[in-house]
Amino acid sequence: MDLIAKHNIVHRLEKRKLLIAINCVAGLSIFFFGYDQGMMGSVNVSIDYGANRMKYGHIDAENKQVVVDDSTLQGGIVAVYYLGTLVGCMLGGWIGEKVGRIKVMALGSIWGVVGASLQTSAMNPSWMICGRSSSAVFLRTELSSISSFGQWYRNRFPIAFQIIPLLFLFAIVWFFPESPRWLVKVGRDAEARYILGRLRGEDEYGLAEAEFQDIRNVAELEKKSGKLNSYFHMFWDVMPKWAGGGTSGKLHIGRRVQLVIWLQILQEWIGIAGVTIYANDIFSQAGYSVFKSRWVAGINDIFYMFSTLIAVFTLDRLGRRVTLYWGNIVMGIAMFLSGGFSRLAQNNIDDQSKRAAYGAAGAAFTFVFTAGFGATWLTVPWLVMHGVL
Repeated sequence: MDLIAKHNIVHRLEKRKLLIAINCVAGLSIFFFGYDQGMMGSVNVSIDYGANRMKYGHIDAENKQVVVDDSTLQGGIVAVYYLGTLVGCMLGGWIGEKVGRIKVMALGSIWGVVGASLQTSAMNPSWMICGRSSSAVFLRTELSSISSFGQWYRNRFPIAFQIIPLLFLFAIVWFFPESPRWLVKVGRDAEARYILGRLRGEDEYGLAEAEFQDIRNVAELEKKSGKLNSYFHMFWDVMPKWAGGGTSGKLHIGRRVQLVIWLQILQEWIGIAGVTIYANDIFSQAGYSVFKSRWVAGINDIFYMFSTLIAVFTLDRLGRRVTLYWGNIVMGIAMFLSGGFSRLAQNNIDDQSKRAAYGAAGAAFTFVFTAGFGATWLTVPWLVMHGVL
C-alpha cells in the first residue's frame, strides 16, 4: 500500500497486535486525563501553591498545611479544566473532520503542552486558570523566587510531568494508521480497506470487506443528510418536529446522542472527580494527619485502578444496565456512610480512640465508593456510546 507511509505500523502489525498498539495510544491519552485529576489533589495541598501563589488559603504553621479561606477560588481553578475539555472536544471534533484524527491528536498534544507549561510557570490565579483551560496560545517565561527546592518539587514538578506523555503521544501518533471511517468520508477508500484488512487479518478478509461496506453506507447516508450533521442538530434533534427536531426519523439519532451525552454527564456528577481531587481533604476531615492523608489518598487511587478489573469479569455477564444499577447502590451507600463516619470523627476530636475508629470507617467507605465507580460507571458510558451510536 504505497498510499500509506512506510513507517506506519499498519504495514508491520496486524490483527490483535495492531489492535493492542492502537489501544495503547488511546490509553496514553486517558492516562493524561486521569493524571491531571490525581495531580491536582496533591498540588492543592501544597503550601507554596495554595498560600503563596494562588492565595486561596493561609499557612497553618503548627500542622504545616494550607487552610483554605477561599474555596470558590480553589474550586474554580480545578473546575475550569473541565470547561476547557468541553470546548476542546467540540473544537477537536470539528477540526478532526477537516484534517483527520491523527493530525488533530498531534495538535491536541501540542496544545496540551502549552497548557501544562502555563500551569507549571503560573504565579497567580489568573495565570493558572489560563493554563488550566488552555485558552492561551503563547508561553510567557518569568523568573520567580522559590523558597526551597522541596516546595518547587511538590507543586511544580507534578504539573510539569504532564508534558512527558504529551510529547511522547505527539512523537508516536504519526506511526499509526488513520481512522478508516474518516478515510471513507474523504474518499480514500483504498487506504480504509487496507487498514481494515490488516486489523482483521488475511484469513478474515470477508469480515473486513463487510465492515468496509457498512462504513461506506453510513458515509453515504451522512452525505445525503449533510445539513443535519451539526452540533445544533446533535443537541436539538431530540425535540419534536414542530420545534425543529425529529429530523432523523426512525433512526432516532437525536435520542441516542442525548442518551450518550447524559450518561457522560452523570458519570461526572456522581462525584468521582471531587473524591479524586480532594482526597487529601476528605481523609484529613476523617481525622488523619496531613502526611497520612496524602499516602492514604495515593492508596485509594491504586485501588481505583485495580477496581476496573472487576468489570472485565462482570460487565458482559450482568449487562450494561444492571452494572450501572449495582454501581449506583454501592456508591450511594458508601458515600452516605463515608460522610457520616467522617462527621462523627470531627465531632469526637477530644476522644482520640473514637475519632480514629470513625475516621478509619469513613476512609474505608471512601475506598468502597472509588472501587464501585471504577468497576461500573467508569467503563459503561464509554461502551454504551459505541454500542448506541
